[in-house]
Amino acid sequence: MAALKLAVLISGRGSNLQALIDACAGRDFPATVALVVSNNPQAQGLARAGACGIPTAVIERRDHGDRDAFDQALTEAIGAHDADLVCLAGFMSILGAGFVARWRGRLINIHPSLLPEFPGLDTHARVLVAGVRTTGCTVHYVTAEVDAGPVIIQQSVPVEANDTPETLAARVLAAEHQIYPQAVRLIAEDRTT
Repeated sequence: MAALKLAVLISGRGSNLQALIDACAGRDFPATVALVVSNNPQAQGLARAGACGIPTAVIERRDHGDRDAFDQALTEAIGAHDADLVCLAGFMSILGAGFVARWRGRLINIHPSLLPEFPGLDTHARVLVAGVRTTGCTVHYVTAEVDAGPVIIQQSVPVEANDTPETLAARVLAAEHQIYPQAVRLIAEDRTT
């Protein structure tokens, strides 16, 4: 079976991208990173990709007249590299309904909570205010409704009494690095439900 070709969309450091790159370097991993796209030309993840010889593209929202044109530019770049699966990894741009529909069933995201709890932004601060003892992270299929698509995999992380949003974020991020490659493997091996 041919390896699943990934297009990874990023905006920043690219630590989840690095987790995917590292996983894809394994001999038995059923995927490869075919393209990294960023909406931020300063994203550190672009350097990570470049250091590994992975093609990159910078597609900035401001360079396109409207969201549809931006989404079309993303689709063209992804299609030019024959990507099978689009992985959002800290991509800080809202994607239009047309893009989501075009890639439906082949578009995934990682979110720093146990969805459906705490969707959206400022997750760790909201978790701490709520006083829950357990949080975590979720890889899910992207649908038109933000953070509401079918769950592929989740991992729990304890909330410690002295946590700050930053310390909690670091622990959750470590879990994200574990489950994102696991989710890709499940999809590549057709083992999602």
